[in-house]
Formats: sequence, C-alpha cells, structure tokens
Amino acid sequence: MSLDPSALAVIGDLELVSRRVVDGTISGLHRSPFHGYSAEFSQYRHYRPGDDLKYIDWKLFARTDRLYTKQFRETTNLVCQIALDASASMDYAGTTGVTKFQYARLLAGALAHLVSRQGDAVGLVTYADAIKQYLPSRGGQVHLRSVLLSLSRTEPSGATDGAAALARTIDLLKRRGLLVVISDLYDERDLVERALMRAAHIGHELVVFHVLSRDEVELPFRDDVELEDPETGAVVLSNGAAALRPYREAISAFLERWRTRCATYGIDYVRLFTDTPLETGLRAYLRRRAAGGVSA
Repeated sequence: MSLDPSALAVIGDLELVSRRVVDGTISGLHRSPFHGYSAEFSQYRHYRPGDDLKYIDWKLFARTDRLYTKQFRETTNLVCQIALDASASMDYAGTTGVTKFQYARLLAGALAHLVSRQGDAVGLVTYADAIKQYLPSRGGQVHLRSVLLSLSRTEPSGATDGAAALARTIDLLKRRGLLVVISDLYDERDLVERALMRAAHIGHELVVFHVLSRDEVELPFRDDVELEDPETGAVVLSNGAAALRPYREAISAFLERWRTRCATYGIDYVRLFTDTPLETGLRAYLRRRAAGGVSA
C-alpha cells in the first residue's frame, strides 16, 4: 500500500522512510533500473573460434569482409551525484500541506538508498544561490547515512542560481556518471540550459525530476488572492478567476519548454506532483527506465 506524501513527510527518520519507499518502489522490478557498472570500448581484435558472437562488429564486417570482436576496458562502479534545489521557492506547500522541498528531500533520500543498495557510489549537492553543501560520491552504509543526515538537516532558503550551482556540481564529478537534478526548475536562464548541455556533452547521464505542487499548475483559487514570491518578497494581488486562463497558458508553456529542453539533450525528464505517492511516481519512471524507455 502506498503511503500518502503528507504521512511520510512528518516522519523524522529519513533513513527509515527512504528504505520504506525503496522497498515499495522496486517490488515487481525484474532488474535494477540503474546499471551498476559501465564498460568502455577499448579496441578491436580478430575473431577467434569460441568468441561470443554478440561482440562481433557486423558493420565493420560489412566494410572489410573480416570478423572483429570488440574489446572493453575493465568495468567500473556507477557514480551518482544528486543535486537538490534548496531555494526558497521549494518551500511552497499548496493545499496538500507537503512542501515541494519535503517531497524532493524524500525523493533524494530514496534515490540515494536505491543506488547505495546496488553497491554503487552516491553523493549529494544542495544549492540555492550557491552550493550549500557537498558530499562526494562514495559507497557504503556509513556514507549513505551521512547523505541522509545532510538531507534531513537542510531547509529551503535563498534565491535560486541553478546555473552556477550545476556548473560547479559538474566540475566536481571526477569521471562520467549519473547526475540527478531535483528542482521546481523556476530558474530558466540560458546558463542553466548550457550547464545541462555541457554535462550531457561530457558524457554524463542526466535525470531531471521536476517537482511541483498541483496548485501551481492548476491555480484553483476562484477569489481574489495575494501571491508572494518566496525568493524576492514581491507581492501581486490577483483575481483567481480572471487570471486562470493566461496563467494556465503560461504554465503549460513553461512545462513544455522544460520537456523539450531535456528531450533535445537526451535527458530523462520526470514530472512529479507533491500529491502523488512517491513510490507510485518513482516506480513508473524506474519501470520505463529498466525497460529501456525514456520518460517525458
């Protein structure tokens, strides 16, 4: 049975919660959605009787009329770095009572637990206008507890400068790996897109979890409402009914821009609402990933 996000958010033990979410998420998955190793191509050699046919390069055979097999370098463990947006805009709860940050923190903890359970390395970056904390990617239960402790102690505050934080996070990755970004993505500057593009160009695998409150997308308010930007403090008085259509058009365009950006650079894009049970949303994505599909 899936637990409501509001129930999970009030539990103080993030290690217990993340284990509960992971147990509920991976049930039914036939194999790990995250590959625990990578094998890099090294060289060709002539085919020898008994070699595995799946390593024959048939395109090369078509050009040369000779059989060659691909050789690979020694495999290495997966390195995963989670970048969590901890800016003030993530502190919005809406009618669910669960803030975007609470939901994102649970998601980050579950992903860290999942990667660590595979025996691979996981690290954490939390950021707002700058990097708040950085834990390098490492394996082991002791390090996982450090990641979960850092998550539990982090609170959202400050304006967002996703470009600088992501650029620095990419620089801190010592070799190619998996970069997971969890954010409401309200920083839409070109520099953010360039940072993601550079990470993809270097060869990192990227997953972007777009965490939103459903209220932000649907704007359910019918009466006059005072809206305050949590990062700048700017206040706008809006008639809910009159603002509904243009707002929905604007938010629809915003969501489509992010979906398109990620598709352009081969980045997995996963939209999650804070009223969705975490296991449900995460399991749907991981099943598509394990099956070789791409989220959109």
